[in-house]
Amino acid sequence: MSSNQRFVVIGGGLAAAKLAEALRANDFDGQVTVLAGEEELPYERPPLSKQHLAGTQQLPDFTVDQAAWYRDHHIDLRLGTTATAFDARAKTVTLPDESTLSYDKLALATGSRPRTLKVPGADAPNVYTLRTIGDSDVLAQVLRTEQRLVIIGAGWIGLEVAAQARARGVDVTVLESAPLPLIGALGPEMGAFYADVHRAHGVDLRTDTTVEAILTDDGNATGVQFGDGEVVPAQAVLIAVGAAPNIEAAIAAGLDYDGGVLVDAALRTSDPDVVAVGDIAEQQHPVLGRSVRVEHWATALNQPAVAALTMLGKSAAYDRLPYFFSDQYDVGMEYTGYVGRGDDVRVVVRGDLDEREFVAFWLDPQHRVKAGMNVNVWDVTDRIKQLILSGEPVDPERLANPDIPL
Repeated sequence: MSSNQRFVVIGGGLAAAKLAEALRANDFDGQVTVLAGEEELPYERPPLSKQHLAGTQQLPDFTVDQAAWYRDHHIDLRLGTTATAFDARAKTVTLPDESTLSYDKLALATGSRPRTLKVPGADAPNVYTLRTIGDSDVLAQVLRTEQRLVIIGAGWIGLEVAAQARARGVDVTVLESAPLPLIGALGPEMGAFYADVHRAHGVDLRTDTTVEAILTDDGNATGVQFGDGEVVPAQAVLIAVGAAPNIEAAIAAGLDYDGGVLVDAALRTSDPDVVAVGDIAEQQHPVLGRSVRVEHWATALNQPAVAALTMLGKSAAYDRLPYFFSDQYDVGMEYTGYVGRGDDVRVVVRGDLDEREFVAFWLDPQHRVKAGMNVNVWDVTDRIKQLILSGEPVDPERLANPDIPL
């Protein structure tokens, strides 16, 4: 492509950095401008609720590329610059000072933001969310100084923070509106497993709860009130009730969307000159045969290589299976595949739940493997992928028998 072309990336996280890398790796010698809303160089987010919160990693450890890389590869990285809008017809991006930046191809890597609660007291200064390095720094200080934390939401972020807080001896109460933690992601069997793990480590896990208000005294949160009037005391509150994709600019520009920005197998939006990656991309997945939006690290890491090829006019398709991981206490896990809410599946366990060393498989009614989760069992991810991609039925009894090779 001609060196006088300009490709613009809106976003400043892992996906944006990897897009810039991929464009240069594919010999694009035109202008690449990355509009990064945060003041920090693009970084990875999983450590924010894991190693960074534990104090074992600092920001340079999980920064994607150092400043010299952007300079050496002639990337126009604009930190602290959030694009306010873009005009797909005029091919311009509006900057905070209301000036515009023209583009030939545009990549949306705008990520997501924490959902909040619309209850009294949610804006108190000691009520927190976790999304940025700044959030993680503040929360780490809270865990060092406060002794009673209430976490609203038993998803991945809430449970990982709970594990870090308990490691510091903090009293932790986790409130979840569903009957079990992680039930939307893992279903009831594995949700019950994680409930047992956290209760065994001293977490006061309460499910089927309704938060009525966050009580305050002199402006600071002092407790969380349920719908029935019961109050759980707190010195700090973390709201971890999921994330909302940042798709407002895409909607205003007229791109097709549903839960996220709709993209095809090549990550192309309804505008052929615009791609979308990461948290916001709701892709028609060529292997899964369904529309999926996956808010996990591996998606932000791997989709940009395909999106860059699409921007360069080359044939490409993102066909990797969804993957994510989590570390909580002494329980490490990896999950591969995809099961949607409401899918008709059964769970087959290979190993010992009580010993916290097993592999769980999700099988459809035809006994085909749709997903697998290995817990404290390693080097099996490739085999899980093979079982999913084969599309062949398996014998559930043989699958569950650890004496029979996978």
